[in-house]
Amino acid sequence: MSMPSTPFVWTGRVDADEAGDTTRWHQRIQPWGSHAREGVALIGFASDAGVQRNGGRAGASEGPQALRRALASLPVLDEPALWDAGDVLVAGDDLESAQSALADQVARVLSQGALPLVLGGGHEVAWGTFQGIVQGRPALRRLLIVNFDAHFDLRQAPMGNSGTPFRQIADWCADQGRPFDYHVLGISPLGNTRVLFDRAQALGVRYALDEDLQTENGVQTARDRLVQDLAACDAVYLTVCLDVLPGGQAPGVSAPAALGVPLATVLALIQPVLASGKLVAADIAELNPPMDRDGLTARVAARLAATVARHQGRMQRNPM
Repeated sequence: MSMPSTPFVWTGRVDADEAGDTTRWHQRIQPWGSHAREGVALIGFASDAGVQRNGGRAGASEGPQALRRALASLPVLDEPALWDAGDVLVAGDDLESAQSALADQVARVLSQGALPLVLGGGHEVAWGTFQGIVQGRPALRRLLIVNFDAHFDLRQAPMGNSGTPFRQIADWCADQGRPFDYHVLGISPLGNTRVLFDRAQALGVRYALDEDLQTENGVQTARDRLVQDLAACDAVYLTVCLDVLPGGQAPGVSAPAALGVPLATVLALIQPVLASGKLVAADIAELNPPMDRDGLTARVAARLAATVARHQGRMQRNPM
């Protein structure tokens, strides 16, 4: 594990002939440092280790750089201060050290008043992000985890992987005597075994199936349940696994979905999370650039990341 010696170089389109404000992400974002305050800080987690341990397709370690490239030329509208806090790298198979390093960086960003937005990497990123939240916000008692995902990621395994992070979090919560508040949207009934559904029920997980999120009524029901959970929590951690989306919208993942939840629906269901004013951290997982046709999945991930950042900017200008 280490921070990269050569940081990402932000370049992109420049509209020199326009008279008004044409600022784009690459012109706004600055390197993270001790001077940084508020805004949104990008932290890359360049990891394939968890996906490989879980028998998936490698390539997610290239996700953070591809996502930055997709963000670079997006126009700045309501974004707050934007920071790039570099990448955490995995040395060989030493995933656990990298997750600890990610936790330290997330906690550091929180301590300086910014929102950590972590760019994966496989969904093993979630265990690192969560540890950073509890380090940076130790007084939190009811942290709601909202996960958009085709999979529960509650697997049992000898070592942590991309399919175990929320079981690891559940175990930690049980050891600490803290509630495990986990709400998943987009679960595929063809992507999870009976034991995972049973484990979810035993742990009190709230979830919506992908097939129930194909209709307006189904989406409204899921939104109502999510809003109830948001009202009851102290803070919320948003995590998005890109394999929740239909394979046609997100081909560049380890396990593309045959059905999935349409991007418009995912964005609509993210809105109450952002509007709650309780978001403390977010991450986007499973971007796999070698499998990404025309960079489509990277563009989808960039839209999700920019949605989070823009709402954070609005919240900072108009606090609740």
